[in-house]
Amino acid sequence: MSVVDKILSKVTPLPSEEKRAEATAEARARSQPGDWLSMALDQHDRIRAAFAACRRAETAEARMVAMKELALVLNGHALAEEVVLYPGLAQAGEKLHAGHAYTEQTTAKMQMAELENIPASTPEWMDKLKHIEGAVLTHIYEEESNWFLRLKEKGEHQEHLAERFREEFERYCGGGSTAAAPARAATRPPPRARRSEGRL
Repeated sequence: MSVVDKILSKVTPLPSEEKRAEATAEARARSQPGDWLSMALDQHDRIRAAFAACRRAETAEARMVAMKELALVLNGHALAEEVVLYPGLAQAGEKLHAGHAYTEQTTAKMQMAELENIPASTPEWMDKLKHIEGAVLTHIYEEESNWFLRLKEKGEHQEHLAERFREEFERYCGGGSTAAAPARAATRPPPRARRSEGRL
């Protein structure tokens, strides 16, 4: 973990597991099947599971595979929030929270890019992963305990938010399963073969 990472972790301590679980339960109680909040919470569960899979991976190759799965769901979720939910939050009078949310997600993307440049076989890779996980879990806690509850209470056009949130997530992740993207990629011809198709 870099010096900057250590400083940031001291400034923004991770909420306890109990507090995070309480926030998730409260948000679940306020959600309804198929609404944007239930979808966001489901995606949060997938993100937590993806981090756990990265931590469990024992070889460098397994870590890289798990990291790609994490990046897929993390980026799809972040982009859907940035395109749909954070503008909705700003329009509901919560511009300060929306701006803070954008900043945190931009930081997470930069940290994930740094993780890609660290050899996956090293302790430094795991240190960086855990730092990112702590920051993301804190961000999720802020959403579940505060920001999203405000959007649920104050936001207009809730059905439109749900439709657009689903659309943007699926645009990046291709539907419900992160496993679907590698499966679709495997059915496509390799890049060189695709380039040569136009020359026949």
